Amino acid sequence: MDRRELASFLRSRRERITPAEVGLPAGFRRRTPGLRREEVAQLAFISSEYYTRLEQARAPHPSQEVLAGVARALRLSDAERDHLHHLAGVPRPPAAGPPREVRQSILDLLNRLPQAAATVMSATFEVLAWNDLAAALMEDFSALPRRDRNLVRRVFLGPHPQGRRLYGVSDADAFARTSTRRLRAAAARYPDDHEVAALVAELLDGSAEFARLWESHDVAAETTLCKTFQHPLVGPVTVNCDVLDIADRDQQVVIYTAVPGSPSEEALRLLSVIGTQRMDVTG
Repeated sequence: MDRRELASFLRSRRERITPAEVGLPAGFRRRTPGLRREEVAQLAFISSEYYTRLEQARAPHPSQEVLAGVARALRLSDAERDHLHHLAGVPRPPAAGPPREVRQSILDLLNRLPQAAATVMSATFEVLAWNDLAAALMEDFSALPRRDRNLVRRVFLGPHPQGRRLYGVSDADAFARTSTRRLRAAAARYPDDHEVAALVAELLDGSAEFARLWESHDVAAETTLCKTFQHPLVGPVTVNCDVLDIADRDQQVVIYTAVPGSPSEEALRLLSVIGTQRMDVTG
């Protein structure tokens, strides 16, 4: 525990918050900017004496509950919460479950990639966001219930229309291995999340292949740089696959692009025009 640095950090965060930001009256005769110590203590549901000792570098190790209350009162960001726990010498508890909210800037990025199919996936392979071309290349995720947007569930449990596993993608078997390994790692990061546990139990019960891969206890994922989708309307579409990690959300942006001038680029261009409509259906 670095008491001096912790005290300085708490003071700096306290002084940047105005009373109005936390719903307190400004009042008169404030000699310092920001909140008073007793106001932070009130918002954190701890004693004023103890919080004062924290800022004076005289307090013993705070508990996780105290740190959670202080972080809430001071409106700390995720990075600031991590720093607070580091200074206090108290490990930050794992998140309850994989974050599902996608930042607006990432959603804007997807829409700025009209020539690329792009999705955002959670730590458990749930498709959280997608652009129009991704829907045309894979499927219209907006028409699916949330549970059916999970790609690890789909690769092992289906559906597999016309025998096409995971949209007929060429690396379906490699994806099955990688998704199992990453799901095992996610289960370790979120041991108390009921959805993660239920997903693992469902896959173990419904897929002998998943059960075999799960029992290997591997966690190192394979890297796929190129894959081919067997699309029912435009045929094979070969794309480069790039993955961008969103570390603070435990999410990934997956971007599929075709080689310029290739038949696959023409296929993606056609898909961008026809979208998700069923052109194989006659009236």
